Amino acid sequence: MIHSIDGIQFKRMVQHGSAAIALQKQQINDLNVFPVPDGDTGTNMSLTIGAAASELKKADTRSLGQAASITAGALLRGARGNSGVILSLLFRGLSRALKGRDEADAVLLAAALQEGVAAAYGAVMKPAEGTVLTVSRLASKRAAEAAGENNDVDYMLSEAIRVGYEVLAQTTDMNPVLKKAGVVDAGGRGYLVILEGMLASLRGEPMPEVTEESRGKQEKADFNVFSSEEITFAFDTVFIVRKDDPEVNLTPLRDYLNSIGDSLVIGEDDGAFKVHVHTNIPGNALTEAQKFGTLELAKIENMRTQAEDVAAGKKAQSVDDLDEVEEELESAPAAPEEKRCGFLSVCAGEGLAAVFRDLGADGVISGGQTMNPSTESILREIEKTPARTVFVLPNNRNIIMAAQQCVGLSSREVVVVPTETVPQGITAMMSVDPEMETQELLETMTAASRNVSTAPITYAARNSDFDGFAINEGDYLSLLDGKLFGTNQDISVMLEKLAEKAAEKGAEFVTLFYGEDVTGEQAQAAEAVFAEKCPDAELSVLPGGQPVYYYIVSIE
Repeated sequence: MIHSIDGIQFKRMVQHGSAAIALQKQQINDLNVFPVPDGDTGTNMSLTIGAAASELKKADTRSLGQAASITAGALLRGARGNSGVILSLLFRGLSRALKGRDEADAVLLAAALQEGVAAAYGAVMKPAEGTVLTVSRLASKRAAEAAGENNDVDYMLSEAIRVGYEVLAQTTDMNPVLKKAGVVDAGGRGYLVILEGMLASLRGEPMPEVTEESRGKQEKADFNVFSSEEITFAFDTVFIVRKDDPEVNLTPLRDYLNSIGDSLVIGEDDGAFKVHVHTNIPGNALTEAQKFGTLELAKIENMRTQAEDVAAGKKAQSVDDLDEVEEELESAPAAPEEKRCGFLSVCAGEGLAAVFRDLGADGVISGGQTMNPSTESILREIEKTPARTVFVLPNNRNIIMAAQQCVGLSSREVVVVPTETVPQGITAMMSVDPEMETQELLETMTAASRNVSTAPITYAARNSDFDGFAINEGDYLSLLDGKLFGTNQDISVMLEKLAEKAAEKGAEFVTLFYGEDVTGEQAQAAEAVFAEKCPDAELSVLPGGQPVYYYIVSIE
């Protein structure tokens, strides 16, 4: 039976807990479902408690209260991510309950665990069930009951861990996000791993050996549930502010930050407070926080670009990579000289992309129907374009609004040409006169794009009745300038009808861009149909390589 613990034992327990989660951090990372490095809960919690273990290594104290205070302070400043800040709060509350104590029995320690839970719940603006908060709350509740049954620290902790794991198994059904992914909460698992390490230390078990490889390697979890479009607030923002007044009331700051973001957690001690928030305006968050003290440290990372990098199989950059990025920038060749006007086009298919490049586009953003690029990805390409004014051709009505959001966000002047189809975009690019002023060029490109009709041929994804057409799944269907033109089970019939319509319109130029599922031989057959129906038109057939559409027909 272990009646009580002192500062020396607590120090060893924290260090053992740190070693335990360092060894299991990747297993915890693998539970994550949110597609950003900020979601690497195992790594974040390991680094957070690792900061406390390092600080305690330098401390020489037998007082439990002092050891707990050192732990809480180090955790606050070393907290990484949302999970790290919550972990620091759990220990902050524990530290308050143990203040001035040389040692503590099971009853006092259980009460301290509950104080930690209260501190965490008080700091999280919108606590959700099925998270580390749920696991820690119910585990600490059992700890208090167990201490009342048997004032033994070993028994109290083992019962808290046992119930904690029972609750952890239930988090999958408590939280819709976890249920969707079929996993338990990563933060709850990390907390229990730390408690298990602390109990192992108490029982005299040898501390697990943590190699440099296991401590330093930060592998990323697999993210298969969310896309970057599901990230409402883009910037993961963490900062520390040294208080002007130890008794300062942070409620106004909490209210403000909650109004501009989510995932808000604020941890504090007598001298400083640390904020974790997801927001789209991180600068405003920092400015508001400085009304309450002096900014010491800040970290801002774009979770959307990180998620896109991870989805593309790339390494997601973070502030940890700043030295590497700076070195890369210094060694990179000089950027091309900035010109007056640049052009960006959105399309899908290498053949179409090559057409835009040949017409003078500085960049091509991959996207189109069913693959709408985000404002963030468009903005990123705008910033890469070496021009003072960048014209963006969305080439899809569903992308125009996302492109327009870039106006005012870029360091460059952004002009959106409201092209709704790829042929409109190509015609607009063919009308470019770089000597024109911005407004005149926009009007010229827009007017030119309106002179082309677009007729894509695709397939019906489901049975439906639309615009008077009875559509069966798998039928070929064609649109003409955004309206349903016709359907048929034979694609040659659709091509013939479109060729007749082009002749009726008196087409002078007809271009067929054939997609990735069309062979060269099939494209030649389509060309013959249009050649027969439109003998006076100038006819071109080009490999577009586009998905979804077998053909995109441009009629002028």
